[in-house]
Amino acid sequence: MPKGVDKNDVPGAQRYLPEDRGLSSLEHAAGGCRGCTLYRDATQTVFGHGKAEAPVMLVGEQPGDREDQEGQPFVGPAGRLLVRALSDADLDPALTYQTNAVKHFKFKRQGNRRIHQKPGRIEVVACQPWLIAEIQALRPQVIVCLGATAAQSLLGSTFRVTAHRGERLRLPAALDLEVEPEPLVMATVHPSSLLRDQSDRRQENYEAFVADLRGAADALPAMFRS
Repeated sequence: MPKGVDKNDVPGAQRYLPEDRGLSSLEHAAGGCRGCTLYRDATQTVFGHGKAEAPVMLVGEQPGDREDQEGQPFVGPAGRLLVRALSDADLDPALTYQTNAVKHFKFKRQGNRRIHQKPGRIEVVACQPWLIAEIQALRPQVIVCLGATAAQSLLGSTFRVTAHRGERLRLPAALDLEVEPEPLVMATVHPSSLLRDQSDRRQENYEAFVADLRGAADALPAMFRS
């Protein structure tokens, strides 16, 4: 934060970041975040999960209904598909730290059901300081953005997954992460899109997702590869 700027005058999550930027301190502080309005209806903040030394960071969009209830990312149907795809890609889930671009569940009610709603740009930007702080604390070798919201959170609002899927990219200098070594960034689809896929190319699309994850595994130093 620039000198002379009061953190309470900064919009979004920035003013809730703790002095200690370790993952456990960040998770604790995020529980009290009021940087946007999503906290009002969500059950709890859903912070990232995984070992502090994990070389791969997987970034999704936001928690789903199950994640909101259990307080952990990727524990619902999309998470189960992700675990299967990681296994098929020969990428040990234990090597991954899993998080989301937005830490609260955004939804609308239909009877007793809570239906996912895509977070808006204001909410993504408001939550970005948590994601940047996670990257700085974790210092991953590779970041995999799962879906457009995650990719645009880190690579800019004009980024298109369809145009750059599977490419090895770098984070924009404007983020000013000051992380060494600089992580590679890759983008692919969100596993929830595969769950919704009812086309005759469903298996082909799943295999393409696995190939993207295998590309992330191949980008790791040899010591991390099986």
